[in-house]
Amino acid sequence: MNYPAPFSENQYNFFWKCFDSWFNVAEGGKRGGKNVLTTMAFCTILEKHPSKLHLIAGVSSATAMLNILDCDGFGITNYFEGRCRLGEYKNRECLYVETSVGEKVILVSGGGKKGDERLIKGNTYGMAYITEANECHPDFIQEVFDRTLSSPDRKIFHDLNPKSSAHWYYEKILNFHSEQQEATTSYGYNYGHFTIADNMSISDEQLKKVLMTYDKSSAWYRRDIKGERCDMEGLVYPNFDNVAKTEKRGYSRYNVSIDYGIQNPTAMILWGLCDGVWYAVSEYYHSGRDTNEQKTDEEYYAALCKLCGDLPIERVYIDPSASSFIVLIKQKGKYYIRKADNDVLEGIQHTASMLQEKAILINDCCVNTIKEFGLYSWDSDSEEDRVIKENDHCMDVVRYFVQTSRIWKKQDTTEYKGIF
Repeated sequence: MNYPAPFSENQYNFFWKCFDSWFNVAEGGKRGGKNVLTTMAFCTILEKHPSKLHLIAGVSSATAMLNILDCDGFGITNYFEGRCRLGEYKNRECLYVETSVGEKVILVSGGGKKGDERLIKGNTYGMAYITEANECHPDFIQEVFDRTLSSPDRKIFHDLNPKSSAHWYYEKILNFHSEQQEATTSYGYNYGHFTIADNMSISDEQLKKVLMTYDKSSAWYRRDIKGERCDMEGLVYPNFDNVAKTEKRGYSRYNVSIDYGIQNPTAMILWGLCDGVWYAVSEYYHSGRDTNEQKTDEEYYAALCKLCGDLPIERVYIDPSASSFIVLIKQKGKYYIRKADNDVLEGIQHTASMLQEKAILINDCCVNTIKEFGLYSWDSDSEEDRVIKENDHCMDVVRYFVQTSRIWKKQDTTEYKGIF
């Protein structure tokens, strides 16, 4: 069995309150120990819980298994090492656990989509743990509340990363239970807020390296490091200052990333690595709508070949929706293609980190890319974290490269072996 790092005083307080509270919520920044802490509380109570059937959930069942069952080596399967096995219960994924009071069944479910609540109907659960609860569908969250009503020792656990203060989860869930707790101290709502400072496994030196990757004026810093709820507003990259002079450099590696459009613009960037920095060496940009000239896939392929010249291109990271263009490039057999990872929010966050580190620079000949950095904005009218779908084609190209090539991985020099 792996043993986590010692809990902080803040974590200890939350842990012990779980035994006397029916609704336990761990919110806060990244690397703050929320998953391990909540999983430890869940497992400790499960050992003596009178009910047989329990539930863990996330946006998907895969998320629940990764965050709760595995939890980087500190999950339920670690706690019950030698006493648990994966299996099925009435054709549903589950974990069978042998406890001191008998066998328990922990069902695994996804809850991110409308209709997922149907997956958990028909059962009564003694306890339920939902990871990344504010990413799940409201109907699923409510169904979990309903399915635990008759538990002899009702326990619901949520962990979550902060979002906009106007997010539905705060208005419909946390605010209500917080008010109930204030009105009646015995209500049973236990809320804990955690930051990376609660992670006793991270040294001061490691913490400094992590903090260096964040722009301290950004919403990402407020959410990930300080664990604050805040709105995404204004420019996506407000402190962009990564323009380099176009000049000859000793690039050692080359890649290309592409955002594909028919009437919408098609944008391509040639990337070159020099002295540990990835440069946007040059760009291609064509808008069928703006020019009243719609190009064929063959013409775009010719533009790609011209952009690359005779350079040894390692990979072409391409818009995953560009089906016909992907087929054509594969047929030509000249370039190795990889469909881009299109996780927008995670990609933006990693791109912001690389910009902050000056790990990517944009040559001043890439005029369309530089122009979009000054226009690309958050949608302040949206309850969710969304960007305005304008002035975003070159921004998608940059994000595709950063997110899919995983260049941000080299910046994560810390070794997290304890709570996170």
